[in-house]
Amino acid sequence: MCIECDVIPKRRFLNMLGFQPYETFQLLIETGGVDRTNTLLIAACDAYARRGKPTAPEMEQFETLAARLFPTASPQARAKGAAILGRAEMLSPALEELVVTHIGEDLNTFLAEAATLSDATMLEIIARYDIPAAAVIAGRADLSNVVLAKLFQMNSRKVYRALAANTAIVPRGAYLSALARSAQMDHMVAEALAARGDFDTALLAPAFFDLSDADRVKVIHAFAHRETPAAPISKTIEQLTVANQDLTRALMKLFSENRRPEVTRLLAQITGLDEVRCGQIAHDVTGASLFVILRAFGCTAYDGLKVLIHATSHDGERSRALADFATLFGNVSPESMAYLVSAWRGEVNLLELNKPEYKPFIADAPRRSPANVLSPAHNPVVDQAIEALARIGARRAS
Repeated sequence: MCIECDVIPKRRFLNMLGFQPYETFQLLIETGGVDRTNTLLIAACDAYARRGKPTAPEMEQFETLAARLFPTASPQARAKGAAILGRAEMLSPALEELVVTHIGEDLNTFLAEAATLSDATMLEIIARYDIPAAAVIAGRADLSNVVLAKLFQMNSRKVYRALAANTAIVPRGAYLSALARSAQMDHMVAEALAARGDFDTALLAPAFFDLSDADRVKVIHAFAHRETPAAPISKTIEQLTVANQDLTRALMKLFSENRRPEVTRLLAQITGLDEVRCGQIAHDVTGASLFVILRAFGCTAYDGLKVLIHATSHDGERSRALADFATLFGNVSPESMAYLVSAWRGEVNLLELNKPEYKPFIADAPRRSPANVLSPAHNPVVDQAIEALARIGARRAS
């Protein structure tokens, strides 16, 4: 077949798409060979991409043309043509395959920006175990259950981080379990889950010490007004001969004298946690982890805040942080914090919290007038604790 006869049907197709390649085809006829194929491929892909939403016959004709041109064009032309074609509004699975096969370094950009992707294309990429590309797919909002199942099976941190941050994925069932387990091993997964509004942050208890200060408080808040299964450490707490007031006095004295190594040893004795973890609690200047211990052992806001005032360093945020803890002392039960400590010890299955009887407490915010709202700086429990400490300081000075 002569070059001109071979070009005419393709030119008609491009004209149908709204592309007028007169000069291009003159060049094709004059040069022939690979140059002709390269130019025609790029021109055809550009025409298709500009077309918008093609009809079924147009897509079928272009598939036939592209299937002939891509294999015979040069590598550079194939990559350029695939990149142009990837910007089209609609691609069939066959055209997606051509793009994925030939686009080269721009593959991840295509996977992220494509308006739609077929399951076949996504599954083919996942089957290659291409982690960077699979992570991009994991961030898409149009994932089917089949694709999701394959992504979770990849057992890749990069993929799990993308899945954790993808708010289009509802964390429930097997997906919830997989994400919760991954959070225990990867702090970036834990941080992504903590930032979500639809994830039960109580499930992040094992990753508590890898979280930011604000996210640690979120974990504690997740136990507010919430029933929990029986905590194994509860028996240990009941058997302790040390009274709560003796415990708070001892901790307050040690913190006031900055004897944190001794605090570490004391916490290790009463909680059964290893000394490394207890050292983290003793040196936690935000007070979140220490609050958990104090509340687990039944400390009230009045006694607990006296310890936290000595143990923490909040500077300008001191009053607000203490007020938040004062509220938590009232909203979080000792039993739930004992359960959290047991989670740190690896003694409980946190997924039990998904049972109906242990679901998070959700209540409508009560309507209160501004006059009835106490500002953090004037929380009476905080004020009482500070006044008590002032009296202690005055007696010592005298």
